[in-house]
Amino acid sequence: MIFRDDTICALSTPNAPSAIGVIRLSGAEAIAIASKIFDGRDLKEQKAQTLHFGRIKDGEEIVDEVLISLFKAPHSYTGEDLIEISCHGSPFILARVIDLLVREGATPAREGEFSMRAYMNGKMDLAQAEAVADLISAESKAAHQMAMNQMRGGFSQKIKELREQLIHFASMIELELDFGEEDVSFADRDDLDGLVKAILKMIRQLIESYADGRVIKEGIPVAIIGEPNVGKSTLLNALLQEDKAIVSEIAGTTRDSIEDVMRIGGMSFRFIDTAGIRQTEDVVENIGIKRSFEVAKKASLILLLVEATEIAKSGVVKLQKQLEEELGDSIAEKEILVIANKTDLLPDSRFQTLDSDQEVIPISALTEDGIAQLLSQLQKIATEKGRHANEGIVSNARHHKALVQASEALERVEEGIANNTTGDFLAMDIRQAQFFLGEIIGSIEVDRDILGHIFSSFCIGK
Repeated sequence: MIFRDDTICALSTPNAPSAIGVIRLSGAEAIAIASKIFDGRDLKEQKAQTLHFGRIKDGEEIVDEVLISLFKAPHSYTGEDLIEISCHGSPFILARVIDLLVREGATPAREGEFSMRAYMNGKMDLAQAEAVADLISAESKAAHQMAMNQMRGGFSQKIKELREQLIHFASMIELELDFGEEDVSFADRDDLDGLVKAILKMIRQLIESYADGRVIKEGIPVAIIGEPNVGKSTLLNALLQEDKAIVSEIAGTTRDSIEDVMRIGGMSFRFIDTAGIRQTEDVVENIGIKRSFEVAKKASLILLLVEATEIAKSGVVKLQKQLEEELGDSIAEKEILVIANKTDLLPDSRFQTLDSDQEVIPISALTEDGIAQLLSQLQKIATEKGRHANEGIVSNARHHKALVQASEALERVEEGIANNTTGDFLAMDIRQAQFFLGEIIGSIEVDRDILGHIFSSFCIGK
């Protein structure tokens, strides 16, 4: 994406019939262009941060009655003169107004161009700009809180502090190099070693937070795993309170993953119903079973479903062994809830638990008995996962990659200090770590292709 200095315009609300639609206009000629089609007070003579009622006209024809919000540089979202036209939300009216603006000299905006201008004009750093897109797409309270914290600079501030400490020591080392022949020491190696260890610890904590950050941003992926006819589809329907999945007494009905999202405790849960796990000669069903294990590998939470009548007959142990074989070491990273379904079929209404300390949640997905207890357990998980939403954690893949690269550079510094490496090599690795941290917030010049990729994920009017 090449940065343009012309005046851009775009619809900033959904292009669908609604009460109000907002058209945004930004650039040096924004006020002049809007004035050409606005019948009301002379916008060029008005104060900044004011609202004005009037009509949009095409010659003598009245197109709509509108409110115009007027912002003047640098006190606007983009840092430029900016106009927002609030029209009635007819797609015909909105398209007509945009056509008039283009006819008078405005250029249609590209994806994310308003936010890109805000970044280029110093209104926000790159991490904050990316948080704008996360805020727009937030589908839960936790995702909203995390995006708000990042947009307000919580995460960026941590990165800036780490980078400033590195800049200070890099400058001390490079100063030593300038006075190399005089054997002058400006950067104490013990102090540098302590600093590098402290920064590495913080960076590693941020890297580790990426798993939680992705869960908050994208929702908790939940795999419902069990043998055929254990009630996985019935459970999905009971949780969602709709007939999402086909329920049948015929084993192997579910042959592909069925997914839907619900919010519990301010967190999105992505429930995925999977094919029943069993030995079968059916080629298509085997493909579905293979996909079940693939879903389990990607899930953060596994609901391991067994029949209540089978709970004391090693049904759980058998399934867990199969999961361990398929998932390997990654199973240790997953939370597993064992659920005993079909308690309504127990002859004496009593439930026999496992002969172990493992907690089992008894339910009847058919009668929905015990579903409230399961939801309560999921709410606890949501609370635990979402407790970091107001902290500076990592949710962006680009940030995670840059932090890993910065960590690798600092590990080389740590190793160099231990091996008495000369200052020029230490300085080089410290500068690399600075570069990767700076790439996150855009404090160094970021490649235009990277900027284009980042802002292309935004909607047109943002």
